[in-house]
Amino acid sequence: MNAVLYIHGKGGSAAESEHYKTLFGDSDVIGLDYKTFTPWETGKEIHAAVDLLKEKYENIIIIANSIGAFFAMNAGIDKTVRNAYFISPIVDMEKLITDMMSWANVTEEELKEQGVIKTPFGEDLSWNYLCYVREHPLNWETPTEILYGSLDELTAIETITNFVKNHNAKLTVMENGEHWFHTEEQIKFIDDWIKNAPFV
Repeated sequence: MNAVLYIHGKGGSAAESEHYKTLFGDSDVIGLDYKTFTPWETGKEIHAAVDLLKEKYENIIIIANSIGAFFAMNAGIDKTVRNAYFISPIVDMEKLITDMMSWANVTEEELKEQGVIKTPFGEDLSWNYLCYVREHPLNWETPTEILYGSLDELTAIETITNFVKNHNAKLTVMENGEHWFHTEEQIKFIDDWIKNAPFV
């Protein structure tokens, strides 16, 4: 039997996993209610969850949303899980952080000196976070299906296609899709995308 582990994005919850139960009828779908929000801490939570699942299940599948995908790729689980579905994944956190620094008019020198800087758009910039990202490049070998919205405001299409070229990943783009897939049309697109994936 298979286990599907759902890893939500910022502002999401493990309860979102309920939606995927009808799409994986022969699998147990579990939502991970992680308690930390840095790649070094959340990665450990995800790794521990996968370790528990592999004791019981033949295959483990990951569904991850936005920063949840980034956390998953930092968890050292790519040799353990069979395949993954990433929805609007953050695949280049360094670029996203430096973009946010630019939006907030913050220099690297200022961030290094202050450690943490609050931004007008509600995100805290962290020097330790930026250093971690630079020191731990993503190493993700799991076969992965990626769903990306053409109107994604956090990740440029060039960033996502570059990731796909360098990893075992396939890209599906929803025209006029957003970073947050939430409308009826967008949810239906997710469902059809999963149903048509080669390794469902």
